[in-house]
Amino acid sequence: MAEVILALAGAAIIVCLLIAVWDSNRFVTVTYEILSDRATKPCRFVLLADLHNKSFGRDHERLLAKIDEISPDAILVAGDMLTASRGKTCRPALSLMRQLAARYKIYYGMGNHEYRLKLYPEQYGAVYDEYVSGLSEAGIEPLINENTYLPEYNIAVCGSMIDRRYYRRFRKYPMDAGYLPKLLGEPRKDACQILIAHTPEYFEEYAAWGADVVVSGHVHGGIVRLPFLGGVLSPNMTFFPKYDGGRYVSGRTTMILSRGLSSHTPPVRVFNPGELVVLDVTPKPARGQKGQAYDGNSDKT
Repeated sequence: MAEVILALAGAAIIVCLLIAVWDSNRFVTVTYEILSDRATKPCRFVLLADLHNKSFGRDHERLLAKIDEISPDAILVAGDMLTASRGKTCRPALSLMRQLAARYKIYYGMGNHEYRLKLYPEQYGAVYDEYVSGLSEAGIEPLINENTYLPEYNIAVCGSMIDRRYYRRFRKYPMDAGYLPKLLGEPRKDACQILIAHTPEYFEEYAAWGADVVVSGHVHGGIVRLPFLGGVLSPNMTFFPKYDGGRYVSGRTTMILSRGLSSHTPPVRVFNPGELVVLDVTPKPARGQKGQAYDGNSDKT
């Protein structure tokens, strides 16, 4: 009996390792529709998050081909496109951003890894400056606690970069009610207000600030996903995080949480392939007209 148990355990480990290799090197495409009573024209966004310098195909060819197939009106970036680690470079992430900027308008919100690179140049060298300079040369100006307006669609996009204390491990650090208004200013109440906020942990605070739509990443889908239980572990080292991926609603605010394209520490994903998110913001039909929101997988790559 012991031999049988050991053999089954060994087989299970091998299967999980194979799945980890498979899931860590592919991505699926997921589409969400949000009906807005403030948007005046349909707008299709692609949401990118947590690439962590990974490339799908040579120089991102698989990812770029899928984005071109989707043909978005613009791209939202929810941070952590590169990794803050000694000796790491920004070149893979910068190559993708340059190629995308030649095709699409990009609204870039910073993640905790970009923020860490900025805070600690003594550890990471000039990687942050090189990256931001490269983005600027490509025509991308990150939204660092700034709001911008898309008049064609009556959509506003704000990118937040919150303090590092809000990324503490093991517990959620309290966020004062006045913190976001002071950091970001007031939301646009006459437009569909999108907030790019890397960590989803403060969804209720983002809703209270006045966002209509929040786009986030950071959690990597929980690294390992289990049936009925969802994601197992967050980067904050909390088990079974409340927000691990998908659509969440609080009052009139909807959060779309990407499971991210890759991972770091550990750099694996199990039952949890990378995720490319398509977000369709659609004007809400007038009363008496039919409208339907879609939420689900549309394709796999």
